[in-house]
Amino acid sequence: MSDDIDKGKVRIDPVSGTPTTGHEWDGIEELNTPLPRWWVWTFWITVIWGIGYTIVYPAWPTAGGGTQGLFAWSSRTQVANEVADLQTTRGPVLDKIKAAPLDKIESDPELLAAARMIGKTAFATNCAACHGAGGQGAKGYANLNDDDWIWGGKLSDIKQTIEHGVRWDADKATHASAMPAFGRDGILTPEQISIVADHVRTYAETPDSDAPTVEGEKLYAENCAACHGVDGKGNPEMGAPALYDQVWLYGSDKPSVVARIVNGGGAVMPAWKDRLDDTTIKALTVYVHSLGGGQ
Repeated sequence: MSDDIDKGKVRIDPVSGTPTTGHEWDGIEELNTPLPRWWVWTFWITVIWGIGYTIVYPAWPTAGGGTQGLFAWSSRTQVANEVADLQTTRGPVLDKIKAAPLDKIESDPELLAAARMIGKTAFATNCAACHGAGGQGAKGYANLNDDDWIWGGKLSDIKQTIEHGVRWDADKATHASAMPAFGRDGILTPEQISIVADHVRTYAETPDSDAPTVEGEKLYAENCAACHGVDGKGNPEMGAPALYDQVWLYGSDKPSVVARIVNGGGAVMPAWKDRLDDTTIKALTVYVHSLGGGQ
C-alpha cells in the first residue's frame, strides 16, 4: 500500500497504526495486534499459580513414584480420612447392629432406621443391577417387593440367601437345588411338556388358560408335585416357586412356561459373605425384609 510507512522491515498499517506481521494473503496484510494487558497479566498469574500448585500438591513423577508436595495431600488419603470420620460417627450404632439379633433390630426404631439407611446404600451398590433400584426385579430376577419368596421371606431366610447365594458353586452352603431339564434331557416329550405347561397355567388362572385335564394332572403329579407341591404352593426349602399365584419369574405366557420346563435350571446369585462384612449383611437383610414382602 503506498500510504504505508516503512520502518525498516516492519510495515505500519496507515488506518489502525498497527504494525503488520509481514504475512499477506491476496493483498490483505495480517496485523500484529498486541494482546490486551489484562489478558497478559492473567496468563502470567495462571503460570505462577500452576508452578505453586505443583510445589504444594503431588505433581511431578520421580523414580520413587512422584513428589508429595508441601501439603502431602492425596485423594486416597482424603477418602480414607472421610471413611474413618464416618466410622467414628456411625460406630456406636454399627456396634449395636452387629450385636443385636435381626428381630431386635426391626423392633428398635433407632436401629431399624440406621439399618435401612446402611442397607439401602449396600443394596444400590451390590443388588440394584439385577433386582432394580427399588427391588422391583425383572424377568429372571426376583421382585423383592411382593410376598412371593422362592427361598423364604423370613429374616433368617433372607440372610442365608444373601450370605451364601443361590447355585453359587464356590460356597458349599449355597441354595443348590435346580429344576430338571425335562425337554433337553428327554424326560418328557414335547407333547407332554405342552400338556404340563397348560396344566401349570391353570393354577394361576391366567386369562387364556384352559380347565385342568386328567392327563395334565397325572403328568404334574409324576414330575412336578414333589417340588412344587400337589396344590402348586411351592417349597421354599427346595427353591421351588409357588405356581398358584400370578407371580411369574420368567413370564406366564405358554412359550415362557414351556421354555422353563424344557431347559430347567435356575438363576444364579453370588454369595456375599466374603464381599460384605457381617454388619452390612445384617443391615441389607433388614432393608430387603422391610421392602414390603418380608414374612
